[in-house]
Amino acid sequence: MLKTRITEFFGVERPIVQGGLMWVAAAELVSAVSNAGGMGFMTALTFPEPERFRAEIRKCKTMTDKPFGVNLTFLPTLRPPDYPRLINVCIEEGIRFIETAGRNPEPYMPQIKSGGIQVIHKCTSVRHALKAEKIGCDAISIDGFEAAGHPGEDDVTTLILVPLVRDAVKVPIIASGGFADGRGLVAALALGADGMNMGTRFVATREAPVHENLKRVLVRSSETDTRLIMRSLRNTERVLHNRAADKVLEIEGRGNTQIQDLIPYVSGLVGKEMLEGGEVDGGTIAAGQCIGLIRDIPTCRELLDRIMDEAEGIIQTRFARMLGDG
Repeated sequence: MLKTRITEFFGVERPIVQGGLMWVAAAELVSAVSNAGGMGFMTALTFPEPERFRAEIRKCKTMTDKPFGVNLTFLPTLRPPDYPRLINVCIEEGIRFIETAGRNPEPYMPQIKSGGIQVIHKCTSVRHALKAEKIGCDAISIDGFEAAGHPGEDDVTTLILVPLVRDAVKVPIIASGGFADGRGLVAALALGADGMNMGTRFVATREAPVHENLKRVLVRSSETDTRLIMRSLRNTERVLHNRAADKVLEIEGRGNTQIQDLIPYVSGLVGKEMLEGGEVDGGTIAAGQCIGLIRDIPTCRELLDRIMDEAEGIIQTRFARMLGDG
């Protein structure tokens, strides 16, 4: 068993965190991760109506008695969700951990902290990590360039970013971007992280509410099968390479691109339809470079058991031999 600041922080057995996955991180997946000894995070914006969100939290509580948290992403949008009401639901339902992402969570920190909730902020740079610590975040999840979704605009890989953040902040950190197996966990710990976050890898699990077509695509894909879109808007997103991603890049290549030009391909509702219906080219869907390491579709427990066995084997056997102790 590996004990780290993150296992102690969350009160879990394994230093493995399931990242917020829009439309995917619902009660079934979250509870499966938590029951397997990891830390599951439900994505609040999958259930933007507060009472629907409350019902999903309560459903998850019937499926696990282990810790789980909520991901709350602050998005720039013309019709923002009712964040204060979603936070109130978390407080009223006894959620102990919120992972914030997107915009700076500072305006919401007093409300979150009033409920005794610990905040983990997802960052993509050292400067953002420093700011998160300064405003009172209790832990930091740091996304390297390999990550799915929005890896920032600096293009710094996990190998460099994690130790830089470790040197810069005192709070626990979770490494994210490129992780899918036990080797990644050992690497994350060696770089100075206290645990690792996986997003894309959890999409290809039995409990993920995702169409089998998409899961099989992840298994077949290689590390080169992602693309970076919306760079022209400085809102870079790493997505699975498909016809929709190529179309977005074609539109961006014409110049003077507006977000309205891309909505038919990048809309979250289009992604939801893909996840449910299995149409792999209907729109863009976030995926990290770790897809090259995805070779099967296990249960969450099988996946976490395998990761821990591999990680502990590396530490106890391979490293011991290198030190001359085995």
